Amino acid sequence: MVKPYVPDAGDIVMLDFDPQVGREQAKRRPALVLTDVRYNRASGLAVVCPLTSKRKPYPFALPINVGGVEGAVLADQLKSLDWAGRHADFHSKVAPAMLTKVRQYVAVLLAIPVKP
Repeated sequence: MVKPYVPDAGDIVMLDFDPQVGREQAKRRPALVLTDVRYNRASGLAVVCPLTSKRKPYPFALPINVGGVEGAVLADQLKSLDWAGRHADFHSKVAPAMLTKVRQYVAVLLAIPVKP
């Protein structure tokens, strides 16, 4: 029996972001998972940052090019989503340094002290 996929921190997953409101990202798109597989499995949720194919000169848009996905991680649009209900499919994995960098940007956004 094949175990169902559970997203893990550092995974790039394809997710359905609809319905959306206002300036939120929409449609089926890649997202970077920030939370650990244990949390994701236990809660049925995952905290993610959506990716956009557009590179923006914006402080919270971090350039990314991994597994054929090129664009930017939108660190200021993090969301807690039901990964099963939004049909999460594994796409690729980022390097640990990239995951750390995105988490640092999220910490700055939330005014959480960051160690240099």
